[in-house]
Amino acid sequence: MSKIIGNALPNIPWQDRPQGGTDPVWRCTKNPIIPRNAIPSSNSVFNSAVVPFGEGFAGLFRCDSRSVSMDLFAGFSKDGVNWTIEHTPVHFEGDPEVTVREYRYDPRVCFIEDRYYITWCNGYHGPTIGVGYTFDFKKFYQLENAFLPYNRNGVLFPRKINNMYAMLSRPSDTGHTPFGDIFCSQSPDLTFWGKHRYVMGTINEDRSAWQSKKIGPGPTPIETDEGWLLIYHGVLNTCNGFVYRMGCALLELDEPWKVKARSRNYIMGPQELYECVGDVPNVTFPCAALTDAATGRIAIYYGCADTVTGLAFTTVDTLLDYMKTNPLD
Repeated sequence: MSKIIGNALPNIPWQDRPQGGTDPVWRCTKNPIIPRNAIPSSNSVFNSAVVPFGEGFAGLFRCDSRSVSMDLFAGFSKDGVNWTIEHTPVHFEGDPEVTVREYRYDPRVCFIEDRYYITWCNGYHGPTIGVGYTFDFKKFYQLENAFLPYNRNGVLFPRKINNMYAMLSRPSDTGHTPFGDIFCSQSPDLTFWGKHRYVMGTINEDRSAWQSKKIGPGPTPIETDEGWLLIYHGVLNTCNGFVYRMGCALLELDEPWKVKARSRNYIMGPQELYECVGDVPNVTFPCAALTDAATGRIAIYYGCADTVTGLAFTTVDTLLDYMKTNPLD
């Protein structure tokens, strides 16, 4: 039995695997849990981040407006399934040179020490990684951008490693990036980032073609007694466009740029109508994972077809066993 290192979360949203099911990740029967019109101004609600907060849950949600502009909105839930999302976007306080908004999308939220840190794809003369924090999901503060353009999918580790903050990211370009590998960077203060290390890249052959075009980190890495469990997305370029699926890997605890294991097979991909049909078809894009250390349960929040938000379930043992059974040699 593998163990999640962390807190118990007895109210984690959960459904048992369907009888007879063999998939390593299974969907919530209430999917999509957040519709595209969850607030009056939204065209779509997807690629969003959720954390335990108080007696329930809170998060930041990517709500693209009916003018199809991108912004972040706070939301709250008692059960992690039914959500109330604020109708006005988050306002970040900070240096006016940094808080100027070009666009904001695909947030991650990570609790470290005494506050909730937020990373997102921020617009600053091109896509880069914005960094901010909140204590209460009402007031938000923005720090310096982590990197120069161009970068996407900045994901913090939930604690310091060797007395340094650590972040996974995916360097990119100005467009719909036709490439992408995952790197790890370190910082003493969340302002100055360096010690950049290569983590892993695409597999440009048919032994694992689902991740042949680009990959990127998903939810906050999950600490286990075997290493950091990373759920990530991988992309295949088909004759009908990109297809986004989920995979998993295991990273060294003290040197998280070193990969201990990685699954050859994807753990979840577009299959249901709400994942295959939408503004961007054929997308399952993970951005958040709740964990219960007492049971090993994991609840994954993911964007579906860049339109709505889905919820899926697995366990730490299921994913680690799946990597061992289907290894990427």
